[in-house]
Amino acid sequence: MYSAALFSISSYIQMLEDKDMAALSGSCLCGNVRFEIADNFDHFQFCFCTQCQKSTGTGHASNLFTDPINITWLSGEEDLIRYDVPERRISNVFCKQCGSRMPWLSLSGDTLAVPAGCLDHTPQLKPQAKIFWPERPDWYDFGSTAPTHDRFSS
Repeated sequence: MYSAALFSISSYIQMLEDKDMAALSGSCLCGNVRFEIADNFDHFQFCFCTQCQKSTGTGHASNLFTDPINITWLSGEEDLIRYDVPERRISNVFCKQCGSRMPWLSLSGDTLAVPAGCLDHTPQLKPQAKIFWPERPDWYDFGSTAPTHDRFSS
């Protein structure tokens, strides 16, 4: 499924050494799917379009974008399921065991989208834009004024 993005671990390590980049680990909720990715992202956006709201079940998607060569799948790639929205340029890839969103290759094959929540560590790049802002759900703005808690609230 991701043959354009696959290469040997030794070539990946060499690439990191050559580019002097840190690697980030990523995984799904059940731990079945695991990967490493170069901390070399081009964009980091919060997308508020209605399609991203539906595909994430949240108010927005938090996606980073990079070159497909920057990822190495360590386990579980065969358990990834891809859904391409008909007549749109929107895709969703998830672990068939736990449903966690995982990195996916764009339909053109030239960009890898990485849901920020599947990374095990914080990338160097910080969010740069909130796109499709007018499509945000009505309740979203109220959330910024809601009280915060360290655990479940009662």
